[in-house]
Amino acid sequence: MCILHDKEDLSRLEMVQRMAKDGCRFLQNHSKGSARTSEPQSDEAVRVCLRERGHDVLVLQRISSEQPDSSTDSVVSDRYMVVSGTPEKILEHLLCDLTLDDDQGTTPSKESDTLLDDFLLTYPVFMSTSDLCQALLGHYCTKRYRGKEDRKEALERKRKVLHLVSQWMTLCKDFLREDEHVKLFMKTLYRYVLDDLYEHPFLEKDVRELQKLYQLHRRHAVDEYSPQRKGKALFHQLSLKENGLPSRGTQRETKEVLCHVYITMESFLSMRANAGIVAQELLQAVAERMEVPLGKLVLVAVTYNEGRLLLQPQDRVFSDSLRPVGRLHVCRKDLGEVLNPFTDNSELQQRTARMLSLNTWDVAVALTNFDWTIFDSIHEQELVYFTFSRHSSSSHTVALELLLQRCNEVQLWVMTEVLLCPTLCKRVQLIKKFIKIAAHCKAQRNLNCFFAIIMGLNTAAVSRLGQTWEKIPGKFKKLFSELETITDPSLNHKAYRDSFKKMKAPKIPFPPLLLKDITFIHEGNKTFHDNLVNFEKLHMIADTVRLIRQCQKDHMGNGITQKSSSEVRAYIDYLHIIDNQQTLFELSHRLEPRA
Repeated sequence: MCILHDKEDLSRLEMVQRMAKDGCRFLQNHSKGSARTSEPQSDEAVRVCLRERGHDVLVLQRISSEQPDSSTDSVVSDRYMVVSGTPEKILEHLLCDLTLDDDQGTTPSKESDTLLDDFLLTYPVFMSTSDLCQALLGHYCTKRYRGKEDRKEALERKRKVLHLVSQWMTLCKDFLREDEHVKLFMKTLYRYVLDDLYEHPFLEKDVRELQKLYQLHRRHAVDEYSPQRKGKALFHQLSLKENGLPSRGTQRETKEVLCHVYITMESFLSMRANAGIVAQELLQAVAERMEVPLGKLVLVAVTYNEGRLLLQPQDRVFSDSLRPVGRLHVCRKDLGEVLNPFTDNSELQQRTARMLSLNTWDVAVALTNFDWTIFDSIHEQELVYFTFSRHSSSSHTVALELLLQRCNEVQLWVMTEVLLCPTLCKRVQLIKKFIKIAAHCKAQRNLNCFFAIIMGLNTAAVSRLGQTWEKIPGKFKKLFSELETITDPSLNHKAYRDSFKKMKAPKIPFPPLLLKDITFIHEGNKTFHDNLVNFEKLHMIADTVRLIRQCQKDHMGNGITQKSSSEVRAYIDYLHIIDNQQTLFELSHRLEPRA
């Protein structure tokens, strides 16, 4: 049953003809009021409900959009957006909503393009990748033709499915590259398209596009120098003999992770490392940073059940899920002594002197480049997985978790540097330096590090240093106050939102606030209404996560690329951080005892 409010809807709703063939009844809603006014009805009043076997399976809402026309100033076009529905019916409507032009190219409207993007970004919420693959194959393999008209419709449907697959692979290839269901789906779909090519010559362009997509998809899983990549036609690659693809390990080695190596019980070195790093390489990096002979050190992993695992030189530090094998500690060879890099006051002064010698703009550039490397690799779907799969470890949120971790690390690093500075005058210089670095990060459109530095200076352990803050010059206090205003949480972070909106892309947002927005949408709206997917909620979530895409590139497709000093980069890539809050407070009270 489909209830329509206007007679014109019957000619405008593209799915009506197909529904009529299936025996659906259409009921006209007669209003007893006076003649229709010139003002259009509100969109909320114009909804279409599709029922099967006595249950709602799809709810649509009419929207009106003005499109330019050659004969008139504009023409009003009505379309139907998904409100809720079953996953299968939402996908069916999505395919019906796509349009094909005379040149056999797909030209979706803005509304249908948004619907497609919403669906592809949020489908993991309500259906598995395997289910989506099966549904797409089902839509592609239509029933036998019943005349010329049906044959034309079948061709259009096939081309729409291929367009959707193309968009899906382009948008989500990072998450699909290792999915066995997708590999099998692409092989099967390609064989189906080759079988249809004789009867539907118009599919030739789609075959080439599918070849291009599938070769790109396989490239992630095939070795760089494998003969499969050199000059072989795709149908040869689809041989059953090639089902055994190389393992995930070849791909892991290209990824970078943030590695915490504890050098005392309360502090660690944060370093960027390759996901395939072995114990020997990690020890070498730590030894160079701490200026300790490599031969005196060993790497120990403290497992979650408090066991101690001595890592051999060629042991992998990270598992296949890109998680460390345990909490990593660098110890002396007798395993009884943990490194203590700060044994006397002269070493602390030397540490402070090195930080004060660095150029503030160069430090901000190095911090921004570090953050940009992580942010540019984040996919919008990571925020969806993070929100809906928070309690299960997912390899789909690695980059997002790294950026969140980096924000926390920079905040702790600011606190560590200030609280390890033993003399008052040097501490004043250090705080001034961090205020300037925060301002430079804002100028470089890196709001992640900007927030982290300001929050680090505002923590209780640092802000309580009254004697130190009294010595800060007035102009730096004023600058700090202005920067603080942007981090003001009042009015739902209005100051930050206004400031960030004015910044041109590319830019790095403050991720915790973005996740907060998505969490409010998630917790404030049900995902399912009467067993139907609440697609209005998913549209709001998709609209929010698209901010990632908008921030990553400017209109020319450029990212944030700046040259940084090698000396500064070497320092920023290996931050020494104290993460024990009690230790930080003890350092603060040691510098300025409570009165």
